[in-house]
Amino acid sequence: MKQLRALVRLLHVLMHLLHGVWVVKRVFPTLSSDQKEARVQAWALALLAQLAIKLVVNGRPPQAGPVLLVANHISWLDIVVMHAARHCRFVSKGDVHHWPVVGSLADAAGTLYIERESRRDAMRVVHHMAERLQAGDVLAVFPEGTTGDGAHVMPFHANLIQAAIAAGAPVQPVALHFADQVTRSLSFAPCYVGDDTLLQSLWRTLTTPNLEAVVSFGLPQTANGRDRRTWATDLRAAVVELRADPALRA
Repeated sequence: MKQLRALVRLLHVLMHLLHGVWVVKRVFPTLSSDQKEARVQAWALALLAQLAIKLVVNGRPPQAGPVLLVANHISWLDIVVMHAARHCRFVSKGDVHHWPVVGSLADAAGTLYIERESRRDAMRVVHHMAERLQAGDVLAVFPEGTTGDGAHVMPFHANLIQAAIAAGAPVQPVALHFADQVTRSLSFAPCYVGDDTLLQSLWRTLTTPNLEAVVSFGLPQTANGRDRRTWATDLRAAVVELRADPALRA
């Protein structure tokens, strides 16, 4: 029965993804920016429901931009979880743009793309991020640069933090983790790291009961004279604290 339920959920997920592409192609051209953001958030919430994952939001998501959200990175699900908690524009690796289905959905969510191997492209993206922050956007990045093991937070790369310094915008730390709804212990089912394949991670997620995705928003910070490396280190420490102690959540 457990396997059968997972297969039914998988079918529903695939249908939800395809319906999302249809909405993007047919409905999005007629919507305002605010309406698109609301649709993206509603779609992300519905996808978590299809996966039988409960969303838990601690702290205060930003009501409006400009703000740069920085979060630890665990799974392919992280973007969905953060969109469900608060719509934001992500900075993602460039090849996502070319992925079937996912690329269309990422485009619709306002994703900014970066070629990670190119220093020149990184500078271009930092300038673009600064422009979007100055325009009042809510942006989001995963400064670890890759997914971690779900138990620890890796060092933060500082390059993209420069955008907030250039724009004079605040940065808000965000801590992500997955847990068992009953025991509250960490769950590693959605992890996507090392030799994991997307299919393996998805199947573990589908077959694990009582999953919850926890998004903890900390207090926004301003640079206060810090350079990007110092600020990145401090932001990582804030994310670690948010994951460790719920009392520190805003």
